[in-house]
Amino acid sequence: MAMQNPYQQYKQNSVMTASPQELTLMLYNGALKFINVSKKNIDEKNIAKANESIQRVQSIIQELNITLDMNYEVSKNLRSLYTYILERLVDANMQKDMNALEEAAQMITELRDTWKDAMKQARVGNR
Repeated sequence: MAMQNPYQQYKQNSVMTASPQELTLMLYNGALKFINVSKKNIDEKNIAKANESIQRVQSIIQELNITLDMNYEVSKNLRSLYTYILERLVDANMQKDMNALEEAAQMITELRDTWKDAMKQARVGNR
C-alpha cells in the first residue's frame, strides 16, 4: 500500500474534523480559489482548464445551494444569490468572460466575509 501524501492527509483530516460552519467557510474559500485558477487559465488561453475550473466553482455553489435549510427566510435570499452566481458562472464559462467571473468572485467574497463574521459572533456569544 502506497504512503499517502502528508499534505493530502492533513487536508482530508481538516475536512473530516471540521464543523458544519467551518465546512461552509472552506467551500467559499474553495470557490474563490477556483475562480482565480479560472482567470489564470483564461489569460493563458487554456480553454479546457478554464472550463474545468469554472465547473468546480459551479459544483461548490450548487452544493451550498442544495444544503440550505429552507425553514429560514435568509435561506430563500441565499438561494436567489446562489442562483444568480451560477448564472454568471455559466456566462463566464460559455464566453470566457472575466467580468462575469469577477462579479461572481465579489459576491462570493462578500458571502464568505459575512459568514466569517457570523462565526466569530457565534463564538463570542457562546462564551
